[in-house]
Amino acid sequence: MRGPGRWWRRKTTPEKVETYTRWSFHSFAMVELATVGLTVAPVGARLGGLLLLMVAAHSAVCLVTVSRALDWTRGRRPQPVRLLWTVAAVTIAVTATAFGIVEHGPDGESVDSAAGGAVGVALIVGVGIIALGVRQRRHVLAVVGGFAAGAWIVPVAGGSPADTAFLAAAMVLMGGGLIAFTAVISVWLLNIVYELDEARETRARLAVAEERLRFGRDLHDVMGRNLAVIALKSELAVQLAQRGRPEAVAQMVEVQRLAHESQREVREVVRGYREADLGTELAGAQGVLAAAGIDCTVSGATAAKLPVAVQSALGWVVREAATNVLRHGDARRCAVRLRVVAGCVVLSVENDGVVTEAENGRSGASSSSGSSASSGSGLAGLRERLAEIDGTLKAGPAERGLFRLTAEIPLPSPAAPSGPAAPSGTASVAAVRS
Repeated sequence: MRGPGRWWRRKTTPEKVETYTRWSFHSFAMVELATVGLTVAPVGARLGGLLLLMVAAHSAVCLVTVSRALDWTRGRRPQPVRLLWTVAAVTIAVTATAFGIVEHGPDGESVDSAAGGAVGVALIVGVGIIALGVRQRRHVLAVVGGFAAGAWIVPVAGGSPADTAFLAAAMVLMGGGLIAFTAVISVWLLNIVYELDEARETRARLAVAEERLRFGRDLHDVMGRNLAVIALKSELAVQLAQRGRPEAVAQMVEVQRLAHESQREVREVVRGYREADLGTELAGAQGVLAAAGIDCTVSGATAAKLPVAVQSALGWVVREAATNVLRHGDARRCAVRLRVVAGCVVLSVENDGVVTEAENGRSGASSSSGSSASSGSGLAGLRERLAEIDGTLKAGPAERGLFRLTAEIPLPSPAAPSGPAAPSGTASVAAVRS
């Protein structure tokens, strides 16, 4: 769904913080231009136009410097040293122009106020913008102190009263120091947000790697000894067969027995890996989402009262849903609800956060059309699992920018005989053996 805010919702949390920081400092330069434009009228058309032009050039340089400095803090560009010196030079030029207007321009308190305001705004904004492109904090302090000292030395050298010059220097020190402090804190917070996002991705990758190692270790423990014995007995059978010894048949029978035993053990390992307990998965999903800063609530019926097959299928739904909440969108809240309604168990997982347009398209296709192959493989696999026990899965956007995944499974009737279930399980085992 298109809208004026879709471009903002598509951004990740670090990208949103970076955009907010960038435009906050852009606004300082725009406020500088607006402030001087509103107060320059008493100076006169000629001198006022010159001062306004200088301030406009200062604002333009500051806008460019903000973008380059933030890109430098993120490692995308080299440090904008030339732009920082340009900001300092243009700031000094605006200050010199304003002092020239005070000395040689029209007399009047309004002219002095307008020129003094232009000097103060240019110095304060210039100090804050330069602080964005400086990494060492002592250098930031040196920039603030240097401009404040200049705001006192230049007026005193021009014949202005010392107390007036001191007041101007104090204003530059306080205002410039505040914006410089804001710049340092903003860059620090921006870097922390990116580092936290990278840490969350690293944690997810480590969890996947740990699970792969566990599964590989289990397979190695199960198959290592059996394969070694099979290899030795096969080699012995070959040597016996080459010599025409009847013991070769016995060895091959033993190899066949070991192969069937290995197949059974691998099936048990895979079955244990693929089966999921609903209660365990609910607790695990709640813990993982909470660790990622997502408020996860679980409510509804008790999982322990459900049949084992239903619990296993719904456990996989919870596992896949929690993975999607972590990997896609920018969720802050997630609600899991388990209900038993009219002989059916219904599990719904609802989270906020907005996914991208492509992900919206995939989710819509998977929930409204039958071509699940075009959707994610996780949802397609869940549909296959649920279809084996006559269950259904729906996933797609909900109201108020939410995303909802709903699984519905009919519960077996208490009076239904348990015998018919055996042939299907036997057939599936036979299919695996074949």
